[in-house]
Parts: sequence; C-alpha cells; structure tokens
Amino acid sequence: MKRKFSIAHLSALKVPPQDMVYLAAAAGYDFVSIRPVLLGTPGEPNYAVDLNPEMYKEFDVAMAETGMKLSDIELFRLTDEVDMEKWKPAFEFAQKHDCHHLITSCWTQKTEYAKETLAKLCEMTKPYGITCNFEFVTWSACPDLKTAKEFINYTKADNIGLLVDTLHFDRSRVTMAELDDCPRDWFNFVHLCDGPAPRPAMDDNEALIHTGRDARLYIGEGCVDIAGIMKRIPDTAVCSIELPHNKRVEVYGALEHYKQCLKSAKEYFAAHGID
Repeated sequence: MKRKFSIAHLSALKVPPQDMVYLAAAAGYDFVSIRPVLLGTPGEPNYAVDLNPEMYKEFDVAMAETGMKLSDIELFRLTDEVDMEKWKPAFEFAQKHDCHHLITSCWTQKTEYAKETLAKLCEMTKPYGITCNFEFVTWSACPDLKTAKEFINYTKADNIGLLVDTLHFDRSRVTMAELDDCPRDWFNFVHLCDGPAPRPAMDDNEALIHTGRDARLYIGEGCVDIAGIMKRIPDTAVCSIELPHNKRVEVYGALEHYKQCLKSAKEYFAAHGID
C-alpha cells in the first residue's frame, strides 16, 4: 500500500489534539490533521493554538513519543471580514511542526473580496512554507469544483492546491471529467469518507449538513464512487479520513472508530485496485 493515511480532527472532534495523536498512532495512521483554529460554531471545543499553550506542550510530547507527523491544519474560513493577523500563531505552529498544508474555504457571498483574500492568504503563508488547499463544500458559498477552480486560478499562486472531499464531490454532483481537467500538482491530500443514498437535494442544507457533520459512513458502505475519484488522485496525496459519525464514536469509542475508518479504507482500496 503506497498511500499514506491521516485522521482528520472532525472524525471525533471532542478528542483533544494530544489525545488524538496517541489514538491515531495506536490505530495505525501515518499522520494527524488537527483544528488549531477556533471557528466559533455551537458546541465546538476550543483547541486554538494561541489560547491553549499547555495543551500543545502535551501535543508535542505525544508527537515525539509516537513519531506521528502533522499533515494539515484547519480551518481558515474566507468570511465577510477576515483578520489574517489572528491566524499567525497557527501558521507558526505549522512551520514548527514541519506541516506544509492548511485548509481554506469560502463562506461569504462577497466573491471578489473572498478571491482577493485567498490570494493574500497564499502570499502571507508562503514564507512559512505552507500551501493553501481550497475546499469546495456543498452548502458553502463555493459549492462545486467549477467555482473552486475559479478561486484557485484567480490567485496565480504557486502555493495553492485543491482539496477534494469525497462526500462534497458526490453531493455537489461533480463529474469525473471535471476532475480529469485539474492539474495533478493541485492535489496534496484528499478527504475520504462515504455517504448514504439517496443524495439530498443540493438546496437541502439541513440534510447536507447533518450528513457532513454527524453521519458520514465508513468507506464502501455508501453510494460515493470513491474508487473513481481516487484513481484520479496522485498516490503522493495523503488520504485524510474525515468521517464524523457521533453515534458510532459514542458507542465504539474514538479509538475503535479510528480503526474502523482506516480498516474500511484499506480494504476498499485493495478491492478496487487502488495502490
């Protein structure tokens, strides 16, 4: 198996970063992907790197003891007003941990402002050795690959990438031909999960958000053509499993959930000839 795997924080968001490292190592992952930026969503744990120094001292100990690596950090949202100075501690944290990728996405209808802000984000993160991976999210202000490409091309940056989440790809009705049309060097990592059938309508935000945040499926359980997507993603791209399912985490525990996420991915890849 050539592919490298990470576990994304959203898969069990209540697990603090330092505990996540030990669980990911025990489950067999190569990387962790964490959320050191506070989004302010209802009930969200506060893992902001600048507000939790003791937590991140423990995180460093866990990383050293396990030999785990940090794949990417999130989420740098393009909203109506963005103060990138507040993000500097996260950029510094990534640089300190030899992490070269962050996730950004658009959550404002001020499209030109968002594009300009993305370009500035690329410029600001370049000295830190960070690539900005732009993600389209079905219920966001950038819901599809066509729009994401417009954002990426606007920046004219060489530290810009495209993040494909297999659930959003499926829910946004993106075609494989659209994916074929993307430069291979845009793909640094991919978000993996499956989703249930039938697909919600694209304007049914309540259903889309429920699945996206709370009811994603193990790989191979649902209707997403993950094989079709992954055969178009370079094998150098890290497979970050982003698979929140609150009920399963509650019943199985985070460690077993992590294990099942990875097991289902590897079994699916083997069955579909994905190296």
